[in-house]
Amino acid sequence: MSGGLLVAGTTSDAGKSVVTAGICRWLVRQGVKVAPFKAQNMSLNSFVTREGAEIGRAQAMQAQACRVEPTALMNPVLLKPGGERSSQVVLLGRAVGEMSARGYHGGRQQRLLGTVLDCLAELRGTYDAVICEGAGSPAEINLRRTDIVNMGIARSARLPVLVVGDIDRGGVFASFFGTVALLSPEDQELVAGFLVNKFRGDVSLLEPGLDMLQGLTGRRTYGVLPFRHGLGIDEEDGLRVSLRGTVRESNTAPPVGEDVLRVAVCAVPLMSNFTDVDALAAEPGVVVRFVDRPEELADADLVVVPGTRGTVRALQWLRERGLADALVRRAAEQRPVLGVCGGYQILGGRIEDDVESRIGGVDGLGLLPVRVRFAPEKTLARPVGEALGESVEGYEIHHGVAAVDGGEAFLRDDLGNPLDGCRVGQVWGTHWHGSLESDGFRRAFLREVAAASGRRFVPAPDTSFAALREEQLDRLGDLIEEHADTDALWRLIESGAPQGLPFVPPGAPV
Repeated sequence: MSGGLLVAGTTSDAGKSVVTAGICRWLVRQGVKVAPFKAQNMSLNSFVTREGAEIGRAQAMQAQACRVEPTALMNPVLLKPGGERSSQVVLLGRAVGEMSARGYHGGRQQRLLGTVLDCLAELRGTYDAVICEGAGSPAEINLRRTDIVNMGIARSARLPVLVVGDIDRGGVFASFFGTVALLSPEDQELVAGFLVNKFRGDVSLLEPGLDMLQGLTGRRTYGVLPFRHGLGIDEEDGLRVSLRGTVRESNTAPPVGEDVLRVAVCAVPLMSNFTDVDALAAEPGVVVRFVDRPEELADADLVVVPGTRGTVRALQWLRERGLADALVRRAAEQRPVLGVCGGYQILGGRIEDDVESRIGGVDGLGLLPVRVRFAPEKTLARPVGEALGESVEGYEIHHGVAAVDGGEAFLRDDLGNPLDGCRVGQVWGTHWHGSLESDGFRRAFLREVAAASGRRFVPAPDTSFAALREEQLDRLGDLIEEHADTDALWRLIESGAPQGLPFVPPGAPV
């Protein structure tokens, strides 16, 4: 078997990432050697593979659904927005420069098609099946000429296409029909059918519409997935804590201690890897919320300044909003603050940035004795160390190079030598994303926060963040297995789109 499938969507956030992960987990449980693939991803949430390549976090989670190590082949092109009209282009895990949207779609994108197809071919030569995820909608007719992630890749690799629609938004029948009707005859030949996502209610009431849709398009519906709170994987473009809903539903036990801990996350512009706080939300008795006003910090036991693709811009935003002054007051009052990556740099004394913002030198908040210089080359690493007597793993994605001149080292190697970060009083900073996913370290850190806040909070002794993720992926696999026509999906993956699918007028405009 050397099968494949492209999971497209009627819109962004229709559920493509979740459905792809669910299909991957279902297949691997059937003994199929499967891999995920997304030719081009736009996301500020990224991950570092073991070979030191940067890819989208959604593809890293989909690889986990497949029970394989993520590689750069699974997401050859990653676009990291730096503003309204430009993005950093990451090719095969390495940043190759900044480009405007017009410049990218004006020619560069199409030149990447060969690289994308080579990566897909290599995966298909290694795995029994490759489940590909599209981006946005395949019916974005203004971008079809240069498309390499939807019908462009499907046509080039002869992949059958399954279109996912979010019925919870409304208008799903029109969206399904319109998606097919705006494609060229050649593209329509590969659109096998539809998958309804997030349905609430009695499926029998939906079936007449599905029958009419098949009559209008000649294409069947491969399943109706029910609405489930908290089902998701690490977000790409949204602002949600991807595991929080699931944890809140499945974890009905009260806090172990007498108090809860309140965590406020500053919702800075171009926030990156906000999934770092998922591990905090996984703890019973920890309440996480995103904030953008200084008064919202007042009752927080811990404030997190997260990563950002625009450190200087985020610093300016914190000052304009009055959050910077609130953070300085917190530090003076010995109330806990944690900065991660760009947030760590913001807490320092001085930032020299001729790379990201190109603004030169600016003063940070001065809460940590750290000077940051932005280097042209990005640091990409998967470090391992110790902190608070516990082992810690993480990953680094940053241009800023920190020089620490004082304070206490945060993360150390097994010999006690400083590795990263800094601590002064109750202000902590680190470049390591994902460190809070290390269960022992997270509990130790929360105990420190609780002590500093005077809270009678006790971390649960048995919360395993890795186990929660596995549970999440199994729930997605269950969703596909129980509510999709898996026999028909299997035939689609193995044999391609059915022959003789009718053309739905009017087709793509000439």
